[in-house]
Amino acid sequence: MSYDRQTYEKAESVINSRRLSSQSENDRRQKEIEIKIPEIREINSQLSRTIVDISKLIISKKANIKESLADIKEKNLQAQKLVEGLLTANGYPADYLKPKYYCEKCRDRGYTEYGRCDCLLNLLKKYSIEKLNGQANLPDCDFNHFSLEYYRGKKDADGDDCFEIMKNIYEFCRNYAESFSLKSESLLMYGKTGVGKTHLSLSIAKAVAERGFNAAYGSIVNLLTIIEREHFGKVSEEENMDTVNLLVNADLLVLDDLGAEFSSQFYESVTYNIINSRINLGLPTIISTNLTAAELQKKYNERIISRIFGEFSTLCLVGEDIRQIKRLNGEL
Repeated sequence: MSYDRQTYEKAESVINSRRLSSQSENDRRQKEIEIKIPEIREINSQLSRTIVDISKLIISKKANIKESLADIKEKNLQAQKLVEGLLTANGYPADYLKPKYYCEKCRDRGYTEYGRCDCLLNLLKKYSIEKLNGQANLPDCDFNHFSLEYYRGKKDADGDDCFEIMKNIYEFCRNYAESFSLKSESLLMYGKTGVGKTHLSLSIAKAVAERGFNAAYGSIVNLLTIIEREHFGKVSEEENMDTVNLLVNADLLVLDDLGAEFSSQFYESVTYNIINSRINLGLPTIISTNLTAAELQKKYNERIISRIFGEFSTLCLVGEDIRQIKRLNGEL
């Protein structure tokens, strides 16, 4: 997958910062020990000199070079054991002087012998998703600003109490976010316009992101428009983010307002590809829609409907359009 320069530079900056931080901490420990345990300073000096000895042996091309190298290696091992013994005798862990890294695999370089390290790839993924989310221009929603008072005293079509229904859904969503994992279930939120689907789904995404997961979100209309522009080469190389790949592999994907997009074979194919790929990967997806089950079946082909209703748990949100209530109350 390709990444734009800005995302790449941001990720590499973090890697460099981690490396400098680990080097600084390792140097601090070394200086601390050399002051408190002077014997270790002398042993370390001897260990450093063995590098010179090894270089001289290699240059000399002596016949017994293997025996000499083995002898140096044995002395080094003995010296390292002596250092460990001195550390533990003075109340330090035996590995106190062993370099510590944020990522042991690449030693905070961002690369291994096989290419980009997972730590760098995770950062690239994180910042690419953040950039994509920033383009979505969606409202800043969280659980603390979701008021159940707008549902009090209201009844749904079956005469049930909207407040109680939405209270249960609200608590379910909070628990979902707090216990989120890559194995969490996928959710389909449906209901009339303005009853809180976007607010709750984005509140989950925000809470999940704050816990360190990569949560991608956006309206289906905006996301499909971005994907279409990338697919048909209508964006510069700098703007191209391979949005489909980001959406498929995000820890959590929130697709808002499914069904609002223009019907086309391309859009339907992309939608199916994203939903189906995430199901196959076992990754959770949250979809919100204003359409009823019957309307979804009318709009989408059987493949999409089968995947959604076969793999997603459904939440039916009820109530009146909160935006209209706020306008009548002068809150907007």
